Amino acid sequence: MSKLPNGWTLAQLGDLVQFNPKTEARDDTNCGFVPMASLGTRYGKGITVQQERIWAEVKKAYTHFKDGDVLVAKVTPCFENGKAGIARKLPNGIGAGSSEFCVFRPMAGIDGRYLLGWLSTKDFRRRATVAMTGSVGLKRVPKDVFLGETLPVAPPAEQRRIANKLDDMLGRVDVVSDRLARVAPLLTRLRQSILVAATSGKLTFEWRLQHPTAHVWKDVSLVDVAGDFGYGSAAKSSRTGTVPVLRMGNIQSGNLDWTDLVYTSAQDEIAKYDLRDGDVLFNRTNSPELVGKSAIFRGERRAIFAGYLIRVRCGAQLLPDFLNYNLCSPAGREYCWKVKSDGVSQSNINAVKLRAFKFKLPGTTEQAEIVRRVKLLFAYVDQLETRLKAAQTGAERLVPSLLAKAFRGELVPQDPRDEPANALLRRLQAAPAPAPVKRGRRRVE
Repeated sequence: MSKLPNGWTLAQLGDLVQFNPKTEARDDTNCGFVPMASLGTRYGKGITVQQERIWAEVKKAYTHFKDGDVLVAKVTPCFENGKAGIARKLPNGIGAGSSEFCVFRPMAGIDGRYLLGWLSTKDFRRRATVAMTGSVGLKRVPKDVFLGETLPVAPPAEQRRIANKLDDMLGRVDVVSDRLARVAPLLTRLRQSILVAATSGKLTFEWRLQHPTAHVWKDVSLVDVAGDFGYGSAAKSSRTGTVPVLRMGNIQSGNLDWTDLVYTSAQDEIAKYDLRDGDVLFNRTNSPELVGKSAIFRGERRAIFAGYLIRVRCGAQLLPDFLNYNLCSPAGREYCWKVKSDGVSQSNINAVKLRAFKFKLPGTTEQAEIVRRVKLLFAYVDQLETRLKAAQTGAERLVPSLLAKAFRGELVPQDPRDEPANALLRRLQAAPAPAPVKRGRRRVE
């Protein structure tokens, strides 16, 4: 910060807090217990869930804290994920939790919410992440990095105004974020509803009224309308080669994803497993919730397919897109779940079971109309999803922006009547150090 607002000063965090203070209480006292999973990742959320324990059970192996203390996770990845908060409403005002917590008890005149705001800023977290020490996968922010952090200190009254404003504005951001998070599942359900309507005939009900000569829908098995079922190549592939080998990971949300490819140059494999425009690829092996994914090869480029996939070539009565909609529909997913055979960690569906898949089939003219309508509706859902992601990104950016404004002195108006922060620091420096908790033997009562 190049210039501090009037009445502000700089100080090290260690001069403003007690670090990891110990608590003295009777062994039979009820207290709060907070595991790492219960510490929130949003400013102001604090402890999301707390358990109740007896002090004797937790006092030795866990970190102590009291109501009003600021808790910050020091270990990776919890620190980077922003796990931090203020302890509130603990049973008897005391608690204990993960040994990977750092506890900061604010001195008189320091608002804990103000400290939490600084410890949640993007700049501090970036500096502290770089300073982590330890082995890969188990790094921690050292104590000296926390306590040596220099931060701008506002006058006590302004700290409260800043903290109140952050509580209000970031609380609103949380409400918006929660509402936006509920939209994504609705869009997933909307896509599924479109597929249900498409594969049941509801989507083209009015179309059929206008086309009385349209073919009547009939029940078919896939083997009746598909001419070829083939397993893919089991040959080794690599990151170099001439022709892509499509794998189960390339099937995403009913489409082919070409961003992560392996290749082959084996001409015999290329000739045997060469894909044609309109081939439907079915994922026969995967985790139970993913087995049975499908997508259409549209001749974008030459490619073959790997052994964990089944290639289906549709006959003259069946459009590839209509088959793909049926396989991706709730009825198709239910069929896959029903017929899969479970291994140790994966499920399997062989070509025999895929051939037996039953669905309702209209004429090809109506299938084409269904495909047209589904593509239009899915494009609309895609637009909604794009707008949702943009809104979520905007909400995420508000938090660091508001915190940055807070510590530049731009979030709330200043009051020249406020006691300046340097007067507060002089009082803190003159105050006697807190007495350490005595660890003598207890008298049995």
